Amino acid sequence: MAKRSARHATARDSGEIRALFTDGDAGWDPLIRDERDRAYRRSVRPRSTNQQILMEAIDNHRLVVALGPAGTGKTYLAIAKAVEALDEGSVSRIVLTRPAVEAGEQLGFLPGHLTEKLSPYLRPLYDALNERMGAKRLKTALGDGTIEIAPIAFMRGRTLNNAFVVIDEAQNCTFGQLKMLVTRLGWHATMVLTGDPDQSDLLPGLSGLAELADRFEALDDVAVVRLLDRDVVRHPLVASMLTVL
Repeated sequence: MAKRSARHATARDSGEIRALFTDGDAGWDPLIRDERDRAYRRSVRPRSTNQQILMEAIDNHRLVVALGPAGTGKTYLAIAKAVEALDEGSVSRIVLTRPAVEAGEQLGFLPGHLTEKLSPYLRPLYDALNERMGAKRLKTALGDGTIEIAPIAFMRGRTLNNAFVVIDEAQNCTFGQLKMLVTRLGWHATMVLTGDPDQSDLLPGLSGLAELADRFEALDDVAVVRLLDRDVVRHPLVASMLTVL
């Protein structure tokens, strides 16, 4: 009888422990698969002329600036090209960075180590990587440093050789920050900056992306690709809204 009671107690306790660590209570983990994960896709094809131009620009230039409204595939195509370069052996690592800027809200102090603090801001990048690589391979790549999450604040002084660098949401960087980031480009490296100058979360006049793109258009070795509303690949209503917002 005592043994039966002990077994029931153990079962109840283990059930309570499992309940404590559900997704809803423990928070989001970028390395845990859920119903939003998609299967690995071997190839990516452009769905518009400008997307084709962007993919060709990444193939032929070491520095690419991709500008355009939400839903035009800027980040996804950059990530897809980064994984492709890694698979081909053109680079030995992928470096991802994104400004930790809230979209009109103040989240306050975030607990955990550096990667955990940055995870909410980097969720779009994790989603794209998950779709391109699968969760298991992504977890391994993050663990051995093949994919590196590098906060913008920690990029100064580095030289990124043999790497594919993606700077997402670049409209939330000042001109000084962008100047620092693009000068990190090293040998056998490719860098792609993506962003929408019309959706900056900085105070008016602080974003440096539009100015950087205008200056780089005079350089033959740098590709500046401007995607338009007609390149939006999300719900058609998104493209319609962008014409009036």
